[in-house]
Amino acid sequence: MMERGLLHLYWGDGKGKTTAAMGLALRALGSGKCVVIVQFLKGGKSGEIPLLEQLGAKVYRGKAGQKFVFQMNDAEKAATRALQNENLRAAMAQPADLLLLDEAGSAWELDMVDKELLQSAVLHRPDGQECVLTAHAAPQWMLDAADYSTEMKCCRHPYQKGIAARQGIEY
Repeated sequence: MMERGLLHLYWGDGKGKTTAAMGLALRALGSGKCVVIVQFLKGGKSGEIPLLEQLGAKVYRGKAGQKFVFQMNDAEKAATRALQNENLRAAMAQPADLLLLDEAGSAWELDMVDKELLQSAVLHRPDGQECVLTAHAAPQWMLDAADYSTEMKCCRHPYQKGIAARQGIEY
């Protein structure tokens, strides 16, 4: 009998959501599992991506130099949304023991992904497939569906002192 895949949700305004999700991806890869990652609303490669790919993870991302959604005009938003839907469909077509949907909550909140497609990827995933979501503000359906729900709360962060993100630490 196949083991039931569980749903992990890392959410909140604190640092560590993507870091926790990528750590779980690394653990799964180290155990011989097939890992597929979709990073919504993220472009250029952060430090962990090349290593995860070298270890066999299939990673889908936006284009390098991608703007924040609030900086995009309507055509750029439509193109980004189309790319993200294409990435999600491609990821869903891959066999995966672990499906990681990074910034799924933000993509949902900002209407930058087909909401029915995202819900289907999460709620109707294959039996045995583990799924990880990250979100700043998790929509209620994610909170309700999660088997693991971990809220990351920001108590203090260097950006509050004007310290910019550092390569190898924050990205």
